[in-house]
Amino acid sequence: MSLGIKPLGSRVVIKRIEAEEKTASGIVLPGSAQEKPQMAEIVAVGPGTEDEKMELSVGDKVIFSQYAGTDVKYGGEEYSIMNQRDILAIVE
Repeated sequence: MSLGIKPLGSRVVIKRIEAEEKTASGIVLPGSAQEKPQMAEIVAVGPGTEDEKMELSVGDKVIFSQYAGTDVKYGGEEYSIMNQRDILAIVE
């Protein structure tokens, strides 16, 4: 299955993993009070460049910089496109 978005260079396309809607004590948070998640799944990767080899793969779960990337809506879904260097860690 192809996503339909192919990132260029050392960019990746991510889909955010939804944040919890309840606190540990069971309080349900309204959408406005929830933090924007900083964990996501890689859904597409670019080929990399001569200067920056692509180190990420489709399916990797990652943590990324809070204000990184450009949000896009495609096919009714929300994604972010960002540089590989804005990815802070892979979650194993």
